[in-house]
Amino acid sequence: IKRLARAARDCALLDYYRCTGPDWPSNIETALKTMEAAMTDVIATNRNTAILGMGATGLSVARFLSSIGKSFVFADSRAEPPHLQDVIRDYPDAPLVLGAFDEQLFANIDQVIVSPGISLQEPALVAARAAGVTLLGDVELFLEHAKAPVIAITGSNGKSTVTTLLGEMAAASGLSVGIGGNLGTPMLDLLDDKHQLYVLELSSFQLELLNDTRGAVSTLLNISPDHMDRYTGLQQYHAAKHRIFRGAGKVVVNREDPLTRPLLPSATPMVSFGLNQPDLGSFGLLQGPVDGYLALGAERLMPVKEVAIKGTHNLANA
Repeated sequence: IKRLARAARDCALLDYYRCTGPDWPSNIETALKTMEAAMTDVIATNRNTAILGMGATGLSVARFLSSIGKSFVFADSRAEPPHLQDVIRDYPDAPLVLGAFDEQLFANIDQVIVSPGISLQEPALVAARAAGVTLLGDVELFLEHAKAPVIAITGSNGKSTVTTLLGEMAAASGLSVGIGGNLGTPMLDLLDDKHQLYVLELSSFQLELLNDTRGAVSTLLNISPDHMDRYTGLQQYHAAKHRIFRGAGKVVVNREDPLTRPLLPSATPMVSFGLNQPDLGSFGLLQGPVDGYLALGAERLMPVKEVAIKGTHNLANA
């Protein structure tokens, strides 16, 4: 299941019939024994970080770890993940483990960086966490190394639009901005000391392993049932979304959606938005959504008619 015999052959992984090198196993039983030996070799390695998932996030993690000189094991539950050939080409020294995750994979692993598409309820991950293995997401890695302020945005609806518009507004003001995350560029690929601000869209999947936003401005636009194939119900989904508020330096919530309001110390600054008339220091509408104004408290900011993106939800998010 590792980078099977790549040193001696140049054929597709797990393709027993096309691999015809002189030392390739002649039958599946022998091949399985070879894979078992390969797994033992991975377990014995001194590489103590594993990347799970060879999608866009996993590849960005690999690029980042390589840039700081950290070795890793690469694993994917699929026999033929879509970026497998890229991984083989770009990380020839990284052990590869393909197929269903096995508890043995984590026997000599200190930390596992889990791609957001992989459920934390995978039995091997549950066992690894119980054994003291640290599970991380790319968000934690990013926040640890980002040197500019971060605005983190999530919500069931509208988060891509808000992330894009806010990033474009910041760029138009002259700031060097990194825009991405769940939208567009993976966040670890955005890291650049020249950036003065990061604007990130975060999904509930990405938030499941987030423990500290390190002073980010955290925004939750709205909550409605979503990804119920991943979560046991709205409460679990709600809990994942609310992890965005952990360690936040400032919080932005939708006052018309009580599910967005977190339980935080009163010392944490909180700003609200909505389509109704705003209180002092909050955003909303004065004189209605047709002929009214976007406003900050009693201060008129711009006429509603000048907002180019139509729709009341866009007015609220504006």
